[in-house]
Amino acid sequence: MSDFAMYHALGQGPPNPNGPPQKDDPNKFRPPVAPSPGGYQQAGGPASSNVPNQFMAAPNQNTPPALEQSYFPPHQAEQDMSNLTGQMGAVGLGGEQAPHARHHKKKDRHAYHNIEGPGGSSQAFNGVPQAGTPTQFLNQGVPSPTAAQWQSPQITPAMSQFPAATTMFAPANPTTSTQHAARSGMPLAGAPALSSQGRVDPEQIPSVPRSRDAPAKYYLEHVYPTMEHHLAPPALVPFVAYDQGNSSPKFARLTLNNIPASADALASTSLPLGLVLQPLAPLQEGEQSIPVLDFGETGPPRCRRCRTYINPFMPFRSGGNKFVCNMCTFPNDVPAEYFAPTDPSGVRVDRMQRPELTTGTVDFMVPKEYWSKEPVGIRWLFLIDVTAEAVNRGFLDGFCEGIMNALYGGVKAKAQDEESTPRRLPKGSKIGIVTFDKEIHFYNLSVNLDQAQMLVMPDIEDPFVPLSDGLFVDPEESKAVITSLLTQLPNMFSEVKNPEPALLPTLNSALAALTATGGKIICSLSALPTWGPGRLFLRDDGNIHNTDAEKKLLTTEHPGYRKVATKMVESGIGIDFFMAAPSGGYLDLATIGHVSAVTGGEVFYYPNFHSPRDMLKLSTEIKHTVTRETGYQALMKVRCSNGLQVSAYHGNFYHHTFGADLEFGVIDADKSIGVMFSYDGKLDPKLDAHFQSALLYTTASGERRVRCSNVVASVTEGAADAMKFVDQDAVVNIIAKEAAARMTEKSLKEIRGALTEKTVDILAGYRKNFGGNNPPGQLVLPENLKEFSMYILGLIKSRAFKGGKEPTDRRVHDMRMIKSMGPLELSLYLYPRIISIHNLDEKDGFANENGHLRMPEAIRASFSKVEEGGVYIVDNGQICLLWLHAQVSPNLLEDLFGEGHTSLKQLDAFQSMLPVLQTHLNAQVRNILQYLEQTRGSKALTLQLARQGLDGAEYEFARLLYEDRNNEAQSYVDWLVHIHRHIQLELAGQRKKEDSDGLTSAGSTFVGLRTPYWG
Repeated sequence: MSDFAMYHALGQGPPNPNGPPQKDDPNKFRPPVAPSPGGYQQAGGPASSNVPNQFMAAPNQNTPPALEQSYFPPHQAEQDMSNLTGQMGAVGLGGEQAPHARHHKKKDRHAYHNIEGPGGSSQAFNGVPQAGTPTQFLNQGVPSPTAAQWQSPQITPAMSQFPAATTMFAPANPTTSTQHAARSGMPLAGAPALSSQGRVDPEQIPSVPRSRDAPAKYYLEHVYPTMEHHLAPPALVPFVAYDQGNSSPKFARLTLNNIPASADALASTSLPLGLVLQPLAPLQEGEQSIPVLDFGETGPPRCRRCRTYINPFMPFRSGGNKFVCNMCTFPNDVPAEYFAPTDPSGVRVDRMQRPELTTGTVDFMVPKEYWSKEPVGIRWLFLIDVTAEAVNRGFLDGFCEGIMNALYGGVKAKAQDEESTPRRLPKGSKIGIVTFDKEIHFYNLSVNLDQAQMLVMPDIEDPFVPLSDGLFVDPEESKAVITSLLTQLPNMFSEVKNPEPALLPTLNSALAALTATGGKIICSLSALPTWGPGRLFLRDDGNIHNTDAEKKLLTTEHPGYRKVATKMVESGIGIDFFMAAPSGGYLDLATIGHVSAVTGGEVFYYPNFHSPRDMLKLSTEIKHTVTRETGYQALMKVRCSNGLQVSAYHGNFYHHTFGADLEFGVIDADKSIGVMFSYDGKLDPKLDAHFQSALLYTTASGERRVRCSNVVASVTEGAADAMKFVDQDAVVNIIAKEAAARMTEKSLKEIRGALTEKTVDILAGYRKNFGGNNPPGQLVLPENLKEFSMYILGLIKSRAFKGGKEPTDRRVHDMRMIKSMGPLELSLYLYPRIISIHNLDEKDGFANENGHLRMPEAIRASFSKVEEGGVYIVDNGQICLLWLHAQVSPNLLEDLFGEGHTSLKQLDAFQSMLPVLQTHLNAQVRNILQYLEQTRGSKALTLQLARQGLDGAEYEFARLLYEDRNNEAQSYVDWLVHIHRHIQLELAGQRKKEDSDGLTSAGSTFVGLRTPYWG
């Protein structure tokens, strides 16, 4: 065990891992710790909480918590605890206090320690009452040392244990005066009460908005130290991570940060063991950039046996002559040029100067043996659809403007001095432009020409690339030629109108143009490609929706598109499609989008493209796809400790055989991959479990690198401790990706049934094994999975999985999107944030005294929360609606939209942004929108008006109120009743197939079949 002592310097936090950072104990030995990043030198610990200006430049969220509402626990009076113990004795719960941290020598060597204390808290819920069972409310309140760091364990009899996240389930009963008195600071629990009807008060069920708002406030003023805190912040919360050797949750999230030692122990929780990776995730202002390390011709040190890259968790032995692999425990000789002696505690003397030994995520520059071809700056090839539909509907206009915006910052920047606009693309990257209808047109953009030369390729049966020089040019050098071409294109093709595009020959030409170097294609399409080789036909037959045959529509058997996709990946090429169906027509996304899914690209889909409304969104998204961090020619490998093995990968990539590396034509900052693990032995609880992902890729500027992310988790004999360190966002993400991967094999009905079953299994497993002796009439939820059932309901209601009729294109688009979504984007997609702007506090939307944007609290996604005359922003990361009630105040409209706009009918239905006015409300809402723009995935934030009774977007607004009964599925309350009923049947041993007929009383549209999940 002494071998592992060297890296415990990283994890030596306070005795309570999620408690407040404490002053150093002078009598306690403390090994050296990685220094704080610049600007974060703080007292008390390497990443303690007093960071005044961590988010300086970005607009940020709510006010810092006032002292009396601190999210770190103040010291409690003893009588409070004994009072609580007395109360808890009344409901038959153990009344011992949370044990004091004891220092076990062995325990201190783990990634996490001191995890004694009560398990996840339980939440009581008066579900369907059973005869003779008192449906009383349970208030389980011993503070747990493993509670999330933003939750304050200060407890009074009227408070719940976890006020920051949500209150308990309680019957529909008025609150008491005590609660009203205490309500100013923290959300409170309902008082224990009986309910003769056994009804559920919707106010008391776990609230997703509250579970996001409290941590968001906390992380405005605190950094997230990656080794000291073991519960990552909710995915949607902006935070500054301080990398202490364990990767930031932005790059890698484990479903369980404390892993059961055996497969049986894991099975008792029903939770998946998986890792969600987003290797190129964007950093937030205030975070250290990823170190780039160059080891010259020899490359980075690696384990000779399993090829794991050097990382902070590899101990050095024999005075520094050997390093022991943390995955396979093989002792390797240290190369002579990498040698440094170790100090008496076994730590290398130069450790602090070696980022690969102190930080969890690093980039290694790699030598020639890692190259498949000479790395060059990325080649961007724009394929522009110039068919009649694209010209008539303004899609061609919008696409050309978007390219100019991406390259040069829009048309306005053209007239300005060359020096005034900074370079958008990294040096070394080049661009090319090709247009297509039933012919393919190449353009020579050489800097020596006055204007671009057009070469037409009429032979689309066997296309070739007609020019070598001038197809790819530096966008700055040929700026005049490129801008004049993009400005003229819409007019050039307004006379020549070919209605049918030939897409597959164009893709083959693009493949030929990029084969030598690799690169990225950005292709627009506005009509079904019905011309030439690879022509597609209308196969979306409405009669087979909601049948078993529907799954055939969700995939493609077209040999031409499958072949071009495979060849692109082999050549290191990826493709993003911008697809607009101006009249809502069918585009066969299943076939065309297959090419982008396999190559690691993305489809931006505009189902009812309307130029005045969607032009800004299109332009912003093209700019985003060109300017975000992008790598190409990528390979990925995930390694894990002995005793575990990779069992499955989920995401958009190419994987020809299971043991092989994942291959990506391109990978960018917004893409994530899910990795599932299984046991091939038993883990040793004395050691930690380690995971390393390595992504070999070429950067946009032409450097070949490996992005390494390292994650460590402790190992526990039983599963009870594992339940205290569950990452809810990672669990939901893995389950969603797996469900999306099964859509082409199983019917949607089976998948919805399997999701329901999985939810019941996880919650019933917790109730059965770790739920304590709570009365059977109560729904007991694990502390860190309180909102889990709402997220799964959101998944069942999403366009990908919902029952009822849904256009196949939209279903396929959302299915592929779920497979590649990172935790942040998926969290928002499954539960939108809704902000009321008619009752903003005057300070909301402006900076507080610390320079952080004060954000209003979000409201629940239910129509019962919508007030008469209200105005709401509804943002699910894909679309942002501004919903206006029919009775909205004319004064509010004038403040928001300008003078003369006093009624809903006077507003421009197609406006996509707010005008810039000097009114207080207008400034508040613009600031809030700007903030929302920074915490989302790949889709642009543009407004779409949804005026009550006037706009079609109102249907989308109703669809996004996920807590109500809609999308062919139940309301949140009914869903919990349904889940609870099945948990009770499971506990009684009566849960079986025949029960499915009795579900109609609960208003359920789910099958109760106990199918194997995905078998």
